[in-house]
Amino acid sequence: MNDKKQIAIAIGVMCVLLTSAIVVQLNTIKEATKIVGTSYAEQGLKDEVLRWKENSESLYKTLEETEEELEKVRLEATQENGRGTELEEELSNINKLLGLTELTGSGVIVTLSDNNNVTSEGLSIEEDINSYVVHDEDLISVVNELYNAGAEAISINGQRLVSTTAITCSGTVITINGIKLNSPFEIRAIGNPESLYSIERTGGYIELMRQGGTIVETVKSNNITVPKFSGTLPSKYMKNAE
Repeated sequence: MNDKKQIAIAIGVMCVLLTSAIVVQLNTIKEATKIVGTSYAEQGLKDEVLRWKENSESLYKTLEETEEELEKVRLEATQENGRGTELEEELSNINKLLGLTELTGSGVIVTLSDNNNVTSEGLSIEEDINSYVVHDEDLISVVNELYNAGAEAISINGQRLVSTTAITCSGTVITINGIKLNSPFEIRAIGNPESLYSIERTGGYIELMRQGGTIVETVKSNNITVPKFSGTLPSKYMKNAE
């Protein structure tokens, strides 16, 4: 009986010790798990922070590169705008020279008119009624004198004179740029008024026309408008040189 009691006590003590050991072990595992979990959490946060930092650095770098590209585009756009302005000015000057632009400036207005006060019945045998009428060669001669005096743009009765303009006569009608015109003929020339007015010089063509009986009037003006050429400039046979 005593032996059984001693054995029971020994077993009870062993159970208590074993239970205590298990409890201690469980607490140790719990703490260890808590520490490990906290460590993992902290490490995860660190990793996340690093990832955000890397993303931020990458975005900042991309932003810098984008700003640099934008600045390049701005500079190129500025240069292109400058070049575009130069091309526009060049094209404008070319159009002026070709007669494709309406122009305004100072110059002279020369009006050539038939002398309607003279009739063939009132003329002597030696006189010719044609000398009192404006002809195509009269217009051509006056225009050439104006160009020689520095005229930059000329029109006759609203027809702009260009490199392809033809002044021809058919009977009593003069044709300019394919348009039939009658007297009086108003020649508008833009240029230095003093220089252009020199066509009124002694011995010039204007004086000869007056002596022949044609009516001529020349006036200076600070506000002359010459219309643009309304026709088509031919380019059938022209091509760029190779």
